[in-house]
Amino acid sequence: MKTLDSGAGYVRYALGDLAVVALRDGYVDMPSSRLRQAGDRPFGSDMPAQVDLVDGRLRLSVNAFLVVDRGEHILIDTGAADAWLPTMGSLLGALDEAGVARGSIGTVAFTHTHEDHVNGLVAADGSDAFPNLRRLLVPQEEIPMFDAYERLARFRQRRLPFGDGFKVSDGITAVQAHGHEVGHTAFEVSSGRETLLIWGDVIHVPSIQFDRPELTWEFDADQDQARSTRQALLRRAAQPDVFVAGAHLDFPGVGTVTASGEAFGYTPLA
Repeated sequence: MKTLDSGAGYVRYALGDLAVVALRDGYVDMPSSRLRQAGDRPFGSDMPAQVDLVDGRLRLSVNAFLVVDRGEHILIDTGAADAWLPTMGSLLGALDEAGVARGSIGTVAFTHTHEDHVNGLVAADGSDAFPNLRRLLVPQEEIPMFDAYERLARFRQRRLPFGDGFKVSDGITAVQAHGHEVGHTAFEVSSGRETLLIWGDVIHVPSIQFDRPELTWEFDADQDQARSTRQALLRRAAQPDVFVAGAHLDFPGVGTVTASGEAFGYTPLA
């Protein structure tokens, strides 16, 4: 996997015969208490020094990823648009900067239905962000959650449920990654000898959760399952020719994983 070009809001890569574009939607600052120890216990004065804080808060990058597979433009997650905080909502600008027309995106697939992943279906001016959308793929367990968004009501009759093993395209396969949410899903993107695991919210705090994958997130729907999923996907990622892309890894959110016993390391792709 190699870098082709980049800008302030995007980085374009080659993965075998495919193109992958990391897109910056922005960031969100969260209380440090969101990071949890065993037993759902927050840290206090015992917060490890290795945790990166900005003014005492956890800064989470918010990223999405576009895969171009044989001319088909497939967007994994859509960011928050103007539906949450003003520090987010940059995805459409990132697409413009990358030279990708919004109308070229024919498929949107969600890792899960939290607001910083789905609300970007609607642009800040109220229009459809992707006017030529043909397929809208929502994890089957989260259809009721998607349907609960009034902002997205116009899409309720268009969303298609999918599950583990679903083939989004020749090069993209859905991989069950439940725990952070009931239908949380990763996408395995493969071409030639290389694989990219777009894993959504498997990691929220990269400065410590690679080294200590047992740490969870307050908003994990099932913390035990999220912990188990994280450890399994980290082992999967620590194989030769495998790369990872994370929604909350520091932008552009793409790198490699190494294993050392029960701990892991992360190296951003240069």
